[in-house]
Amino acid sequence: MGHVSAFLVRYAPAATSAEGTVALTQRELESRLWDAANSLRGPVDPADFKAYIFPLLFFKRISDAWDDEHARAVDDFGNDLTPDVEADYHRFQLPDGCHWRDVRRVHENVGVALQNILDRIQQANPATLGGIFGDVAWANKDKLPEHALLNLIQAFHTLDLRPSRVGHDVLGAAYEYLLVQFADESGKKAGEFFTPRSVVRLLTRILTPRPTDTVYDPACGSGGMLVEAANEVLEAGGSLRQMRFYGQEVNLTTSAIARMNLFVHDVEDVTVLRGDTLRDPKFLDERGRLRRFDIVIANPPFSLKNWGHETWARDPWSRAVCGVPPASNGDFAWVQHMVASMDPETGRVGVVMPHGVLFRGGQEGGIRECLLRSGRLDAVVGLAPNLFYSTSIPACLLIFKAERAVERRGYVLFVDGSKRFAKGRNQNTMHSVDVDTIVEAYRSGVDLDGAQGVTVRLVPMAEVEANDWDLNIGRYIRGVASEAEDVESALAELALAQAAMHEAEDRLAERLAAAGYA
Repeated sequence: MGHVSAFLVRYAPAATSAEGTVALTQRELESRLWDAANSLRGPVDPADFKAYIFPLLFFKRISDAWDDEHARAVDDFGNDLTPDVEADYHRFQLPDGCHWRDVRRVHENVGVALQNILDRIQQANPATLGGIFGDVAWANKDKLPEHALLNLIQAFHTLDLRPSRVGHDVLGAAYEYLLVQFADESGKKAGEFFTPRSVVRLLTRILTPRPTDTVYDPACGSGGMLVEAANEVLEAGGSLRQMRFYGQEVNLTTSAIARMNLFVHDVEDVTVLRGDTLRDPKFLDERGRLRRFDIVIANPPFSLKNWGHETWARDPWSRAVCGVPPASNGDFAWVQHMVASMDPETGRVGVVMPHGVLFRGGQEGGIRECLLRSGRLDAVVGLAPNLFYSTSIPACLLIFKAERAVERRGYVLFVDGSKRFAKGRNQNTMHSVDVDTIVEAYRSGVDLDGAQGVTVRLVPMAEVEANDWDLNIGRYIRGVASEAEDVESALAELALAQAAMHEAEDRLAERLAAAGYA
């Protein structure tokens, strides 16, 4: 057998990659994937399903895609195909012995073999797949018994995920379906990696991504904001060829899920880096300054306590322009980081925040005043309560723009969208018509007297100043309940006040001791 013929036999897709598999509808694919996840129920906590399911889903996809790419190479070159030519057809390189079918041949110490294969794939593709499979200890039989892993591998084996059979749009939708299911299983923990799709779509549409934009999410979770920005451009008939996507995420498993999510959605030019954004921002220019982006979009963790206050007074990246937020609450650290990261000419910022940022006093009041005086806060959009997994309190969107429409300069647009939702048993939702209505209200700035469940008011800055820079929506739009009545917000305010009191007591004790009164 000649060299080329041996190459074709060695790398030809195994017959089982197509035999026994069936072309699936969207619903069937989602059902089969969820059945695979449920095969872990018992030995694995449902909140941890995602750490096992997404790496295997991605491994199966790139193996099946490799088979599609190989088939095209054979069609094009036949017996003239060489390994060097073959390599040009593949998006990712699979080293010898690292195809899905290779793990199927293993029946003992499967976790060890799987770990070795995933490690070798990452090493063969360092620029694109380095670290993408996360930190699951596949060889740990106490956490994942071998029989459970074999069942999981068998469940995925029956799925034909070749791109010629399952397009990026279908697999992307199935990936998002799994994210929703895992969020439901995780409860409040879901807020660490997942933002409801309706909120993501609302925020993205308000920012209006363009085909030439750079898009950055400093708390990217599973990557939903970046995926939706790409979808928004594609749905408008644009191309992603000139777009660039960037994300930072502190959690290793979640950052890996984000990268897989973007690849599954066929978003190519993307960089997701792991790290603590407030302490160690990763996206810097050649001079070590914060990199600037056209769109900065995020749903950061609300009221983060251990956020890095100790370094911000002398922040190397000059983000505390409007002041240092309190040690017990990092909301305005996220806001200032995002505003500092937007392009000074084309930049738009959209951030999800708790209502407390609109009215809390002390250090935060001074930061809010400074941000308002800069003239870049374009709008405050109030949302319905209980939309998020991590909290039942209502949230708001803050929209900043480097260059605002002439007619809105010197004003802040308030949009009350709190009545646009569908009540759910455990969690409220916004349907597409709710999102459309709020987006139109923001874009038009026209008050329809609440006729569509949304009230809008363009408020002069002088009025905001007269209210001591308070942005509580109820001050400017009649019929909106005062956010100060919200119990969770009130408790957060109490915790901040108590923390400030304890800090003052500690300082007093230190001074008394120094003066000899201890």
